[in-house]
Amino acid sequence: MTRRLTRRVLLASTLLAAGAALAQAPSSRPLKLVVPFGAGTSTDIVGRIMADALGRQLGQAVIVENKPGAGGAIGSEQVAKSGTDGQTLLLGTVGTHAINPTLYKRLSYQPLRDFAPLGFIGATPTLLVVPSASPWKSVADLRQAADGAVNFASAGNGTSGHLAGELLNVRLGKKFVHVPYRDGAQAMTELVAGNVQFMFYHPAAVLPQVRAGRLRALGASSAKRSAAAPDVPTLMEQGVPDFDLVAWFMLYAPATMPADQRDRLREATRLVLAQPEVREKLSLQGIEGNAMNAAELDAFGKAEVAKWGEAVQRSGAQID
Repeated sequence: MTRRLTRRVLLASTLLAAGAALAQAPSSRPLKLVVPFGAGTSTDIVGRIMADALGRQLGQAVIVENKPGAGGAIGSEQVAKSGTDGQTLLLGTVGTHAINPTLYKRLSYQPLRDFAPLGFIGATPTLLVVPSASPWKSVADLRQAADGAVNFASAGNGTSGHLAGELLNVRLGKKFVHVPYRDGAQAMTELVAGNVQFMFYHPAAVLPQVRAGRLRALGASSAKRSAAAPDVPTLMEQGVPDFDLVAWFMLYAPATMPADQRDRLREATRLVLAQPEVREKLSLQGIEGNAMNAAELDAFGKAEVAKWGEAVQRSGAQID
């Protein structure tokens, strides 16, 4: 009897130890990275770079799911409400997490409350581009255009391209009409076809079209020229005052994710973003990074919501 009891105790101890080890090990289930914009967009490209590198770092599959719509709000809401399974992440942007809270009267999530930042991927200016057949060769030419004849495209309401166009209206005293599309790829297709007159979009997406002779770049939205397009002057260089807007990308977890899982993913993200090959891939997209710790990530988020909230209010843009 004693021998049987001893065996049972040993077996129970072994099973408990195995269970504890399994609980601490990375999940065999794939992580899902929600990209709140369409396939082929700049956000999608960044998301796939991060999914591949993060998967290798974790030894766990990371699957990208595109969920476009409402300036990234649809995909963001999905992640915010994904619960505590610890398996769903978001590739957030300046639009989803800094612009949308002020731009939308009713937003289904709150960036500072519903998300935990895992890592700052980097920032990039946008380029003001027109079709190659456009008569405009500079921002000065665009300034002379009649309001009613000019539409500008964007990847959707609430994106940095939308707000850049609205700010351009304010700075030039114009009333160019915003035409939102489902995503940046669709907007750029319409621009190349000449169905809209200009758009602000990321260098990685528009420069191939510029080199192919389908688009022309008139200016960069940042205070200094883009490293990806150093020959394109900034809007401020061309006399547009106080115009300094850059788009950024951040990896987020839902705030409800268990702390141990969040900390594991934050450390994995830090290691991934320190890898030279990952930084090179992002640099080719015109994205420059800046390492931040957890406190700095939180402070950055709060500052960006305040900064872009003010910019939205100045532009007068508002979406129901």
